[in-house]
Amino acid sequence: MQLLSLNTARVEMMPIDGKPVATAIRKKPREDTVAVKPLGLEGDEQADPRYHGGLSKAVYAYPSEHYPFWQTVRAQAKVAGWEAALPWGSMGENLSLQGLLETEVWVGDVLCFPDCELAVSEPRHPCFKFNAAMGFNQAVKLMGQSAWCGFYLAVRQPGSLAAGQRFELRPGPREVSIHELFRAKFRA
Repeated sequence: MQLLSLNTARVEMMPIDGKPVATAIRKKPREDTVAVKPLGLEGDEQADPRYHGGLSKAVYAYPSEHYPFWQTVRAQAKVAGWEAALPWGSMGENLSLQGLLETEVWVGDVLCFPDCELAVSEPRHPCFKFNAAMGFNQAVKLMGQSAWCGFYLAVRQPGSLAAGQRFELRPGPREVSIHELFRAKFRA
């Protein structure tokens, strides 16, 4: 398993339905080593702490394996060309991961990187800002149907991260998976 890209963003105003909305969903890849603190990555912000950030949702991870799907649906929605690459961070994730899907992750599992540890806390539930970031109004619905939501992480051991690092998954109590929890809450 590998961290393909490490992504951060500052809060900015993004027009949504003709109104300026504060958001930090437009994450951009970082080339440097980034400090990981209890409330997240150095240089990253969250616009609405009611739904993002805090100790249990300090870092957001997304499987890279889902990127081809999103590239295809954006082309079908005619918001991007078929060959247009979707840059890492486009899902609003801090960590673009390879080799770890939602069906393989359970609340309490720990991602062990060389210099820090991050504990899986809950699935991401998309909001209207995700539709705006993807460029079409069905993105939230498609994430709900696919359950390709990614997952939030709490910082168990602060340290640092850099793109390209490998990590191991240390199993937690294995009581509820991210996939199951997302499906249960998304239906509610």
